[in-house]
Amino acid sequence: MKLPYEEFDLSRVRTYPLASRPGKVSVSQCARPHRAGDGMAGFFARLPRLLAAGDFCHVVADVLQARRSGRAIIWGLGAHVIKTGLSPILVDLMERGFVSALATNGAGLIHDYELALAGSTSEDVDGALGPGTFGMARETGADLNRAINEGVARGLGLGQAVGQHLLEAAPPHVDYSLLATAARLGIPVTVHVAIGTDIIHMHPAASGAATGEGSLRDFRYFASSVSRLAGGVYLNCGSAVVLPEVFLKAVALARNAGHSLEGLTTVNLDFLRQYRPQANVVTRPTAGTGRGYSLTGHHELMIPLLAAALVEGLDG
Repeated sequence: MKLPYEEFDLSRVRTYPLASRPGKVSVSQCARPHRAGDGMAGFFARLPRLLAAGDFCHVVADVLQARRSGRAIIWGLGAHVIKTGLSPILVDLMERGFVSALATNGAGLIHDYELALAGSTSEDVDGALGPGTFGMARETGADLNRAINEGVARGLGLGQAVGQHLLEAAPPHVDYSLLATAARLGIPVTVHVAIGTDIIHMHPAASGAATGEGSLRDFRYFASSVSRLAGGVYLNCGSAVVLPEVFLKAVALARNAGHSLEGLTTVNLDFLRQYRPQANVVTRPTAGTGRGYSLTGHHELMIPLLAAALVEGLDG
């Protein structure tokens, strides 16, 4: 069948009044210009309630609601969060009651320890790898492994062991330590390790038995915290693989044991959207029971913004 060159007849096209059509965007959702002197509260109040800004506002509201109603707020932190200088922001949130439990990976443990001890961390890998000095700082390799080995022998998890060690040793910059702050405030802190990924595993003081036992103990502590997340919030900040996998298994355990996670809010906050955080944090755990959000941006901007919004909401 051949078709002719024939213009479509527009004479019978039907229209309707614009006012009768629902719209996805309205003037009530639009941003308002910032005014000098209005401060951070004014800035947040003038954000558009659309797309990422709308999600940001929902996350802030959910965290504030969780805090006010005594629900759990658990933070999972990749090491990069510490390396971008955000420890003081998170310490402040811990002291204000915005952190019910804290989880990190092995690298987060190391950077937290080095920051507390030396006031600096994150060596130049490119410069140190060639000469064979990468990861060979004496205190990090010997003392941190000793704290782990001794603490685990006393029945502690990795987070407890190092947190208590830092609190008792009181190194020069202990106020920057998330683990020491957790120990001081009685906040559960857990460390989830993949053997061979961290520089302290290269040192003779490293004990696979202690590291494995302590990390497994921490997983069980973490699962216990996750089981209390009904109506609460879990924030995964800067971990693309380890913590999303650990979180999903903790959710599975909680539900297997009959714990309700109804009303759970999950948040993935990173500068890239990747498969595991999106699936294992944002979508799967909240399907049919809660809400999941992805906030994409640099940690050194997004986490202080989130913290400021929480503080303004609390104090306002």
